[in-house]
Amino acid sequence: MMPHTPRITRRDLLRAAVLTPMAGALAACATPAAKPTASSAAPAATSAANPFGVAGDKPLEVWIFDGGFGQDYAKNIHQPLFKQKHPGVEIKHNATKEITKVLQPRFAGGNPPDVIDNSGANAMDFGALAQDGQLQDLTPLLDAPSWDDPATKVRDTVDPAVIEIGTYDGKFAVLGYVNYIFGIWYSQKVFRDNGWEVPKTWDEFLKLNDTIKKSGKMAPFTYAGKFPQYLYEPLLTMAAKIGGNEVLVGIDNLEDGAWTSEPMKTSAAAWAEIGAKYLMEGTAGLDHVQTQTAQNKYKVAMLPSGSWLENEQKTTTPDDFEYGMFPLPDFTTSDQLPYGTLHTSPGENFIVPAKGANPQAGMEYLRAMLSKKAAGDFSELVKTVSVVKGAGEGRRLSPGAASASKAVTDAGANTVTYRWQTWYAQLKDEAIAATGRLMTGGLTPDKYLERLQKKADEIKNDSSIKKYKR
Repeated sequence: MMPHTPRITRRDLLRAAVLTPMAGALAACATPAAKPTASSAAPAATSAANPFGVAGDKPLEVWIFDGGFGQDYAKNIHQPLFKQKHPGVEIKHNATKEITKVLQPRFAGGNPPDVIDNSGANAMDFGALAQDGQLQDLTPLLDAPSWDDPATKVRDTVDPAVIEIGTYDGKFAVLGYVNYIFGIWYSQKVFRDNGWEVPKTWDEFLKLNDTIKKSGKMAPFTYAGKFPQYLYEPLLTMAAKIGGNEVLVGIDNLEDGAWTSEPMKTSAAAWAEIGAKYLMEGTAGLDHVQTQTAQNKYKVAMLPSGSWLENEQKTTTPDDFEYGMFPLPDFTTSDQLPYGTLHTSPGENFIVPAKGANPQAGMEYLRAMLSKKAAGDFSELVKTVSVVKGAGEGRRLSPGAASASKAVTDAGANTVTYRWQTWYAQLKDEAIAATGRLMTGGLTPDKYLERLQKKADEIKNDSSIKKYKR
């Protein structure tokens, strides 16, 4: 699975598992876990070199999502760097694709691990974790001296969006490590060989789809049919281009009629037309790897994805494929946001459980990750862009990573994001299901948006669900 794929979990299931002792006990039995290892060492004194007071002989348990980025970066980059300063700390490395299934029982049992890369399709619900007091406050991490320069705080070394996106109820608790850059991905070689130009307007995009379709060489467009969140991403981003960032802010804030606004209607209708005319045959039944591999086999020209794509497909991509990414075209000259506007968001989200055995070492592990060396080595290894400022300087970036990095540079301040999908798992589930119906003709654009507005209204009026606001 992919590093970024939004969760398909249920907030209430997590809350029930955590809050109900019997459910927690049963869940813990289903996935046995060792009790936290006690250490005889007294807490270490804090200092500039050891700002959290990491005990020298207390084990550190790390769990990595084994998705598009794999786990080698943790074993070969982050953990050796941590050990340089804390050689006596035993690191217990683990990896899984099933984060919720494996680790939710640990939370329910009161013995979660110390660091978790809570990512992938089966990640735990951040909103529920925050609501239930399961997340360590990482503000001390932001205020700690950076790994590279004691005179510079960690907060000054990362993209400010990391702090904004990772803050729940005024508390910074989730560290997004990768700058996910979303757009339309293609083979630069294929476009060059066929004389196809990157479209800058929606009319050009439609004409390009027509040209590719009529060529008979490959299908014009696809997306991960089994994971329609891949398609609602460009749909929402286009709505923001048309109507401004306030379109997405309104949706995040559960405002009345936010889903059924005119920019959303325009965007939904535009993408429904792509679904009706230009999709690769069988798209609805394929997952992200299948559609991406079809692109590597030159069966389809374009698909929406993020900057993890190149690394995720490294085993099936031809040597001369030359990944590229372009931003969504202008819909009209009246768009509120300019050409080049991108959806970017910190992802590959790391947490330190508040009730873990060694949160001090957990925060120290994140501090090591945020060093320039760790972030730069990571970027080179997994062909992507980290959130650490300047980490890619002087590094040899792959074609896709270079293309995405250039797009971010060109966008400047014209970036957008949305947070409802990490705040409200039920709304995400509804959007996933409804977007699939939209793209296969099972819902008209109006009915699609009415369905999502109804779910948003239900959440807004449910007093048991914690509300968040941008």
